[in-house]
Amino acid sequence: MGKQTLTEKAQRLLDLHRGPRMLVLANVWDVVSARMVERAGFPAVATSSAAVANSLGYADGQHIQREEMLAVVRRIAAKISVPLTADLESGYGTSLDTIAGTGLGLVEAGAVGLNFEDSTGDPANPLFEIAEQVEKIKCLRETGEKLRVHIVINARTDVYLEAVGEPASRFEHTVTRLNAYREAGADCLFAPCVDDAVTIGKLVKAVHGPLNILARPQTAPLAELERLGVARVSLGSWPMRAAMTAFDRFVRDLRERGTLESLEPGIPYAEMNKLVE
Repeated sequence: MGKQTLTEKAQRLLDLHRGPRMLVLANVWDVVSARMVERAGFPAVATSSAAVANSLGYADGQHIQREEMLAVVRRIAAKISVPLTADLESGYGTSLDTIAGTGLGLVEAGAVGLNFEDSTGDPANPLFEIAEQVEKIKCLRETGEKLRVHIVINARTDVYLEAVGEPASRFEHTVTRLNAYREAGADCLFAPCVDDAVTIGKLVKAVHGPLNILARPQTAPLAELERLGVARVSLGSWPMRAAMTAFDRFVRDLRERGTLESLEPGIPYAEMNKLVE
C-alpha cells in the first residue's frame, strides 16, 4: 500500500473524530469480522487486542508478541478499503526504540491509527508515570512524521479500568493524564470503564480533545453519548465475545440435545468466501 493511500486514510480517520456524527467502532478480531463491519457501512475498522489475542490462544494483557498482533493487523488491512486502527496495548515494550518500532510496524502493516494505553501489567504499579507515557506518545508522533503518515493516536488511560486510587480521585486523575497525553500529540482520548452519563458529560467538557468511551451493556445508550458530545465509541472485545456466546450455545445444544436449529439461518458458504476474495 502506497504512502499516499495511507496518508489519505489517516486523514479520513482523523476527520471522523471531528463529527458531525459520533464515530462508532465495532471492534474486530480477524479478516471476516473486519469485512463484515466494512460491509455494514462503518467508515472505519478497529481491532480489539483482547479479541485478537484470545482468538490466537493468548490471554489479554500483552501476552501476545508484537509481531503476531501486527500480522493480524496486516491481514485485515489487506482486505479492507476503509481506514484501520489497531489496538496495540502498551506498545509491547518500554523503551522509546521499541515504541518507535511498534509505530513503524503499524504503518508497514497498513493501519493508520492505534490505541495506546498506560497500563503496566503490574498490580503494584498499574499505570506508567505520566512523564514516561508522554515521551512515548511524542515518540509515536515523531515516528509517523518520519514516515509521512499521521498516525492517529487514541491515548488511553486505565485509571477507572484498574480502579487506581480512591473513587473520588479518579475523575481528576483521568483528566490530568488525558490532557497531558493530548498536549504530547494524541488525537483522541480514551477513558474505558466510565459508564454513567453524568461522569461522561463532565469528561467531555474537562478534556482538551475528542473523547472515546468504551460501550458496555451498562453504559449510557449511544444516542445519549452522542448528545453529550462523545466523539468516538468503541466496543472492545464485546463483539467477539457475543459471537463466541452464539457458538458456545450451538456446541452445548449439539452435545446435550443433538439439535442443529442454531445453524439456521447461517451465512451461506459462498457468501463467506466472497467476503475474503
